[in-house]
Amino acid sequence: MEFPASLAARVRELARTRPDQPAYYVEERVLDWAGYDAAADRLARIFLDLGLAPGERVAVWLPDGPAFHIAFQATERAGLVCLGLGARCGERELAHLLGLAGASTFVSAAVMGHVEATEQVEMLRRSGVEIRHHVIIEGDAFLDDAIRVDGGDAELARPEALEGRALTANVDCLFNTTSGTTGLPKIVLHDQLRWFHFHRFAAEVGHLCENDVFMSALPAPFGFGLWTSHFTPTLLGVPTVVLRKFDATAAISAMRRHQVTILAAVSTQFILMLESGGFDDTDSLALKSLFTGGEAVPEKRARAFEEKTGAFVLQFYGSNETGAVSATRPEDPPHKRLTTAGKPIEEMQLRLFDAEGNDVTPSGIGQPAVKGPVVSRGYHGAPEATAELIRPDGWVMLGDLVELDEDGYLKVVGRTDDIIIRGGKNLSAAAIEESVADHPAVSLCAAIGIPDAVFGERAAVYAELRPEMSLTLEELKLFLAQTQIARELWPEALVVLEALPHNVGGKVAKSTLRDDALKRFGEDLDADAASRAHAAARRSDGE
Repeated sequence: MEFPASLAARVRELARTRPDQPAYYVEERVLDWAGYDAAADRLARIFLDLGLAPGERVAVWLPDGPAFHIAFQATERAGLVCLGLGARCGERELAHLLGLAGASTFVSAAVMGHVEATEQVEMLRRSGVEIRHHVIIEGDAFLDDAIRVDGGDAELARPEALEGRALTANVDCLFNTTSGTTGLPKIVLHDQLRWFHFHRFAAEVGHLCENDVFMSALPAPFGFGLWTSHFTPTLLGVPTVVLRKFDATAAISAMRRHQVTILAAVSTQFILMLESGGFDDTDSLALKSLFTGGEAVPEKRARAFEEKTGAFVLQFYGSNETGAVSATRPEDPPHKRLTTAGKPIEEMQLRLFDAEGNDVTPSGIGQPAVKGPVVSRGYHGAPEATAELIRPDGWVMLGDLVELDEDGYLKVVGRTDDIIIRGGKNLSAAAIEESVADHPAVSLCAAIGIPDAVFGERAAVYAELRPEMSLTLEELKLFLAQTQIARELWPEALVVLEALPHNVGGKVAKSTLRDDALKRFGEDLDADAASRAHAAARRSDGE
């Protein structure tokens, strides 16, 4: 497969060869390739008029929709690096990421959540974050949507100013964020070339073609959302349906209206679609494959999805840092396709290591590490974390325990990272604990994942309180809201104990808490969720 010089070059080609064909659908609006190209050029010229130098970092904080893709394209054309921020970032996360990236320019909608963006920027500046320019996009950044810069009208550099500025495919183009297990997010370095190789994997695995229509139900700034809404559809030259906010009924309606053939959604989303009843009439569906992942795929629900829609449920296994490691395919036996993460991708070298770092690949079970064309170069501004991620011999580690069966299929059997996976989103237990521990009533706390039939896991906090103090979940949520903690880090259950259990090493015994959580919260689970919960309770905590 021959790759373009850059994604911007591919968009320009599509604007020239199929200008009126759709690139993005959002609600009732359509952005064609010519409009996409022109809007990206317009915003890139605004960046250049601000005097931004090659390689400067631009933070993009936008709701899902075409505007993010236009902004990402614009940074590429202007020779800038895009820091993609999740729409639900809280003030603390924004301040941390903007400071870590050294972003000089902040791009946002006029209102994010319920907060005026200008107020948010002023709060960030007061906290010490240096933001030179604030660009506000009112709408989807189409040519008829207003763009304001630093409170005034936007000015554009001359078109010829773009000449020689565009990034090439082999240099950093994106600062992608991830929570990991250390609390505040880290920044993963991405270039376009890794995504071009990922696209090649996806096209081969999913039998993708130029007649496909994509729908991505995922946040665009993150890995799963990037390849399914920004890179692969553009490289194929096909349209993508993007959702401002996920709603199962609305998503299924849009799938019918636009004859979507490829759906990208985490397990929680496709389960909600199943439960909505919207798939009862499948005659008008064109769906051929669902790409899912980000969490364990429940076999019963995946099988029900295939039976209801006639589509294949497929997944990649990997991480933000490693890219794709293995994948399932339509031609895999159904049991293997729905209970494993598929076979390792041929171009990716895979090794398994034990807790002491010894290569135990022949044993078929261990912590996976990979080399190959889609791995990242590590973290920006975090050399110690990068050293933990990438071994001295170049192998890039994942935080799971996996086993390879006799047929070569990979299965995740546990996690080494202390994370909670809620609806495909990785939540740091350490970050939740840090936020809750600031409450004056809390003496000691521990965050764990509790089983949930829809989301897979929800965050629960076990707390030991200070003498003569009390705390309810609602009081805790009010405190977290007042201290500007991102809503995704709010626990959904609170259990107060007289004393938290400890292991012989003095650490909180999280396996004991997981066993307790299974008894408290596991009664209403279906068989799939109960199985996942029991597996979680058996995980080793290094106790």
